[in-house]
Amino acid sequence: MSRTKPIRIAAADSSQMSCRLLSEALNKQPGLSVVASAVDYDSLWRSMEKVKPDVALISAGLQGSPLRSERGSADVSRSVPPCPWILLLDESEPQLVVAAFRAGARGVFSRAHSDISLLAKCVRKVMEGQIWADNRQMICLLDALTGKENGKQSSQSPPPRLTPREESVVRLVMQGMVNREIANELHLSEHTIKNYLFRIFDKLGVSNRVELALYAAVKLNSSESLP
Repeated sequence: MSRTKPIRIAAADSSQMSCRLLSEALNKQPGLSVVASAVDYDSLWRSMEKVKPDVALISAGLQGSPLRSERGSADVSRSVPPCPWILLLDESEPQLVVAAFRAGARGVFSRAHSDISLLAKCVRKVMEGQIWADNRQMICLLDALTGKENGKQSSQSPPPRLTPREESVVRLVMQGMVNREIANELHLSEHTIKNYLFRIFDKLGVSNRVELALYAAVKLNSSESLP
């Protein structure tokens, strides 16, 4: 079913000028509407609590961003927006890409060589339940998730292969389905789906659904079968 209401966006950039330009450019894209803007993280959080946007776009250079702090990942996870959010990068930084997705980002967008129409597409795809990352970012994530560093293969043995049923669960997670929807699709109970996910997480060495979807997306993008 097509979306009839515009996607409501909270946009946060590192300066008033860049935030204004970003908001104006997004408002010109079909089906998008910027309902809040901010130039620091505290203001962004207050705006989101007030207007409750559908999605947030957050610059990596935003003042007060938890991704730039020295706090642990648990603190970062507690500080991220309650809605789906996308990290905006001027240049791809592997550490920030990995940190953003581990903190719950649904997309990472590098705007150095991209135009506003591609960012609009990124927003729409995230709102459809998909994950947005380019090939380089996905490789960084796969390296982080599989224990590779600096392009060197981990000395650990390859992860066990998934069963056909587990592969079905993974593919439905990649489509953005929640446990209830996956259970209905596979004619199983939600409890059974939770058990499948726990086993899949353990097999692949991932800790949440975002990491799982990214891991699977990289495998499929590189024409490899799921493990």
